Amino acid sequence: MKEKDIAILAVNALKKKYPEGLCSLNAENPLQLLIATRLSAQCTDARVNLVTPELFEKYKTVEDFAAADIGDIENIIHSCGFFRAKAKDIVGMCRKMIDDFAGEVPSTLEDLTSLPGVGRKTANLIMGDVYGKPAVVADTHLIRISNLLGLVATKDPLKVEMRLRELLPPEESNDFCHRCVLHGRDTCISGRPKCSECVMNGFCRHFESK
Repeated sequence: MKEKDIAILAVNALKKKYPEGLCSLNAENPLQLLIATRLSAQCTDARVNLVTPELFEKYKTVEDFAAADIGDIENIIHSCGFFRAKAKDIVGMCRKMIDDFAGEVPSTLEDLTSLPGVGRKTANLIMGDVYGKPAVVADTHLIRISNLLGLVATKDPLKVEMRLRELLPPEESNDFCHRCVLHGRDTCISGRPKCSECVMNGFCRHFESK
């Protein structure tokens, strides 16, 4: 079976299991999603969702964050890990959005990755979830599951992203990434996948090899 065929089967199987295919981060607007995504680096979404209510209650606008005391943000986000770098980036990205993008969250990969602390993974999530553009968010779950399925043979995030852009229907790519996160948490768990329970074991190359 070709990788393209496996990709279509995977899209359909995960769509049936997780119909909504939503991002796990809680956010009410693009700015909040951008900040929550930055906080989620090397931190669980569940932990971020515990921290952001206080953060977003105190700082409501891009101007609020741009003028914020970095130490205060550090205190609020401390439990997310790497809090000093994340707090600095949050203030820095908001200042740059005011200076260069009229206070709005940018919509292109080039503009998003020009913001402090924003890499391709974050930029793709914003482009997909906020602006409805085809996007591939190459997080650890997507990389692991794509390798197990046989869609890719690399752990390099950029190579995974580029290959999946070739294989996935553009209109399905963003939701597929969210569904892989959900699947990676409850079934295809790192180091202990529940292959017998997996909705993709009928075409997964890892399962077939076993």
